Amino acid sequence: MAIPILKQGPYLIASMQSEVGDADLVRLREDLASQVGDVRARGLVVDVTTIDVMDSFTIRTLLEVVQIGKLRGVDAVIVGIQPEVAFAMVQLGLRLDGVATALDLEEGLALLGRQMGGSADDVR
Repeated sequence: MAIPILKQGPYLIASMQSEVGDADLVRLREDLASQVGDVRARGLVVDVTTIDVMDSFTIRTLLEVVQIGKLRGVDAVIVGIQPEVAFAMVQLGLRLDGVATALDLEEGLALLGRQMGGSADDVR
């Protein structure tokens, strides 16, 4: 199932609606890489609120999404990591070094706004 990517103001928002497989993550990485340029996005939010388990492939793919975004000229933030997922990631030594994270979509958009010298109100 394709992960929806929405454009809100200058940002792209990828929101995982349910558990995703490896193929879904690879497709998301490819779709975001092309859409960032197509829509001239200034920022990217990846919402992982519905993900109950993050394995090493998921983490690696999210890191790649952020790195590709940076190479394409956009800041990225991952939002919605659940407490039990964060705990498991720490226990397993899985890290998101150098990746901006926020509790939810609202905070993620505010963070991007601050990084770009604006505010979350710029989204509207």
